[in-house]
Amino acid sequence: MSTIRTRFAPSPTGYLHLGGARTALFSWAFARHHKGTFILRIEDTDLERSTPEAVQAILDGMQWLGLEHDEGPFYQTKRFDRYKEVIAQMLQDGTAYYCYSTPEEVEQMREIAKAKGLKPKYDGTWRPETGKTLPPIPEGRKPVVRFKNPTEGVVSWDDMLKGTITIDNQELDDLIIARQDGTPTYNFCVVVDDWDMQITHVIRGDDHVNNTPRQINILKALNAPLPIYGHVPMILGPDGQKLSKRHGAVSVMQYDSDGYLSDAMVNYLARLGWSHGDDEIFTREQIIEWFDGNHMSKSAAQWDPKKLNWVNAHYIKQLDDESLAAAVAPRIQARGGDTSIVDLKAVLALFKERAETLEQLADEAMLFCSPFKAADSELLAQFVTPEARLLVNDFAQAADNLTQWTSEELTRIIKETLAKHNAKMPALGIPLRLLVTGQKQTPAVDQVLAIMGKETVLSRLKA
Repeated sequence: MSTIRTRFAPSPTGYLHLGGARTALFSWAFARHHKGTFILRIEDTDLERSTPEAVQAILDGMQWLGLEHDEGPFYQTKRFDRYKEVIAQMLQDGTAYYCYSTPEEVEQMREIAKAKGLKPKYDGTWRPETGKTLPPIPEGRKPVVRFKNPTEGVVSWDDMLKGTITIDNQELDDLIIARQDGTPTYNFCVVVDDWDMQITHVIRGDDHVNNTPRQINILKALNAPLPIYGHVPMILGPDGQKLSKRHGAVSVMQYDSDGYLSDAMVNYLARLGWSHGDDEIFTREQIIEWFDGNHMSKSAAQWDPKKLNWVNAHYIKQLDDESLAAAVAPRIQARGGDTSIVDLKAVLALFKERAETLEQLADEAMLFCSPFKAADSELLAQFVTPEARLLVNDFAQAADNLTQWTSEELTRIIKETLAKHNAKMPALGIPLRLLVTGQKQTPAVDQVLAIMGKETVLSRLKA
């Protein structure tokens, strides 16, 4: 087999969405597995809708996911001379022709075909045929250029996921490959790019299945080699409907903002439409090792936010303390918290076992990183009773004498204080939490007090 060359070719008319990110991942992993080349191409021929912001959003998303490209990014708008060169050659070879029909006339042709029970398409008025006389060219009207699609036979390909797909050529229109202003169209640019960039495998969403026979016919007209196509089923929302914003179909960078780790997102996206036995958790290296183009699902995958959270929680637990602190610190600071006043690694270790996102960790860490706010007076009146004050005072005296301020030592004096007063844990634990943190519920009180530090704990109790 020749060197594998895959591509990810998004249109910069919006953010990099989840379906696009998964397509990029599959194309990247397939190339990496076969020690091939992964190409990034920006299909920006839609001049009205393409924006620099959308281009940057795609580049940012690819970088965050860690899907580094080997070549590119290539921009179609910088290749217009090449497209015009190919169109000129096709016009000369007779595989393309000028069409002077207006959009209104073409629409009328389609309506007439529909009325006759035929497939609505352009009727070939300007298509040159042997012995056919074309209409006179309308004065002052600029033509489009159409591809002269074969009218007989079929176009067929063996899809990596769907098996053999066959389309009758009579079903296909004579595609416009250049607009009146001379700008080339999407399906044509894709073909020339895949040809010039020597793409061997095209992995993309199955919303492109209808484009494939048209693109294959153009490639054949150019005597260009055909890539192998693989059309991946779409991702559905939890309710089985098309994935939309209400399901979380937002920019992949939104998931970065929401506190998801890129390794977790790559892992979860890979599992949406591909499997390796019963494995649910796998590293990038394992994806590359196993992603050989087999075991991609033929049915639509379903987006499951709870599953994503479960995967993300796993990766948070696996992250070393240094990396976790570096990832969460900016989020705490964005909340107005001060990470310099605590041992942040110890704080995060306290919460990481139950955290699903970095944002959740940042919220929890504010207990230690924000200015102290006294508990609600009603809570204090309810739980810091005269009896509770006796326990707290005894605990504070014992704590003041500690030479080692550790959770183990704090646990010891908590137990001794409770035993002395024949009391149960809530009788001391809740007042301690309220007086030291201002909150009724926190993680284990001994660990919270240990992280808070002796000076802070005792000054708040005395206050």
